[in-house]
Amino acid sequence: MAGQFYAGTEKALRSQIEWCFKHELGPGEVPEPADKPLENLLALVCPHAGYMYSGPVASHAYARLAREGRPDVVVILGPNHTGYGRPVAVSASKAWRTPLGDVEVDTELAEAIANKAEIAALDDEAHIFEHSIEVQLPFLQFLYGRAFRVVPICMMFQDLKTSTELGEAMASAVSETGLSTLLIASTDLTHYEPHDVAVRKDSEVVKAVEALDVSALYKAVEELPVSMCGYGPVAAVMVASLRLGAKKGELLKYATSGDITGDKRAVVGYASMAITR
Repeated sequence: MAGQFYAGTEKALRSQIEWCFKHELGPGEVPEPADKPLENLLALVCPHAGYMYSGPVASHAYARLAREGRPDVVVILGPNHTGYGRPVAVSASKAWRTPLGDVEVDTELAEAIANKAEIAALDDEAHIFEHSIEVQLPFLQFLYGRAFRVVPICMMFQDLKTSTELGEAMASAVSETGLSTLLIASTDLTHYEPHDVAVRKDSEVVKAVEALDVSALYKAVEELPVSMCGYGPVAAVMVASLRLGAKKGELLKYATSGDITGDKRAVVGYASMAITR
């Protein structure tokens, strides 16, 4: 997705990420990562549209991460927009590449999660044309260089049973590593509705994550309805976080594409959130 969802060269991409942090809808400054393992921060919810649209909102999640410390491993869950691959596809690659370099995949943790979740399988086909996970990598590389590994997981099935099974498997596998591990759920919220409608509907999703209430999340998505693309990844991350001792969710920033472009007739909603002990 380099040159599409984000800039295609190292210099331009670093400049673009700095722009996201310094944007009026961003945190306002480029953070300096604290040199310590993560303690209270378990997970982030982060948008995945093109950086020009959702980058400033996404940068709030990474500013919070930088303040909290340095993860050894980042497990990134995203929805499957393409229909390719297995229902829950854990990347089997050795590394992923962006203009900022290669990111090593933690193959041991990837295999452990795939083995513990019956619905999951090692599969790269689902990842080939998928953007939701890839767009998170440059922010992590910008902050930490090569000093972290990733486990990319692409979800086509997003029902409650699948998300619960995957979340429990992730918690079990992560707790066995002893590593400083961060979970990221990559999702956009309401798609292509008027700004005021998006704000109203998305607020129910935010409340559910703040309360760590998985059933409330599914109720909002199904009954309002909310056309968020990655409710399964969010639910799985909530389940895993609860198993790992999470106490609360916190909204870091919400905005819509209309706040960026000025056109509020049909917007996409974006939220950055943190889940902490």
